[in-house]
Amino acid sequence: MESLALTFSSGWASGINAYLVVLVLGVVQRTTGAEEIPDVLGTWPVLAAAGLMFAIEFVADKVPYIDSTWDSISTVIRPTIGAIIGVLIAGEADSLNAAVAGVVGGTSALMSHLVKASERLAVNSSPEPVSNSVVSLAEDGLVLGVVWFATEHPLAAAGVAAVLLVAGLVLVYLIVRTVRGGWRRLTRRGRRGAPPPEGPSDGTTKPYPVS
Repeated sequence: MESLALTFSSGWASGINAYLVVLVLGVVQRTTGAEEIPDVLGTWPVLAAAGLMFAIEFVADKVPYIDSTWDSISTVIRPTIGAIIGVLIAGEADSLNAAVAGVVGGTSALMSHLVKASERLAVNSSPEPVSNSVVSLAEDGLVLGVVWFATEHPLAAAGVAAVLLVAGLVLVYLIVRTVRGGWRRLTRRGRRGAPPPEGPSDGTTKPYPVS
């Protein structure tokens, strides 16, 4: 249960910033030798690659519209990394457990990624660029805190990740509902303001031609 909880937490976090998840897990494994974290994540090549990609995403994720482009590119990458981490955490488990871990990690990463991408589209509608940086820093802080907490208390961290995921899904639902309502009101105003159809100046109805 603890390994599955760690898989879910890391999967949720991977949907937001997969490279930071790999970096945090790798640093924890490298410094503490935690048995629940795969050794490969603590190797220098993995840490260097994760650190480089995190640095690139750290900048791209804070620039309006570029962040949404980066999210589009990461639609496949983040769930894949979440699934791989889940399989690695399963370790020497049988193929069924590894498959379950991969599905849990990949699915939770995909759901949180969709939440993140939807929220960023809403944030990009604001005219100022400061909100993008604030939201991005908050997301990085959540990922860092949840993953670090998960290495010590996986079950509690999984509960936190589940609450955050549900809250994100509810927020996205409210955003979509608000956008749809605004679009309908705008459409109705456009119809009301449309000029009446042209007809005869005397107010009579123009007869249809008889063939």
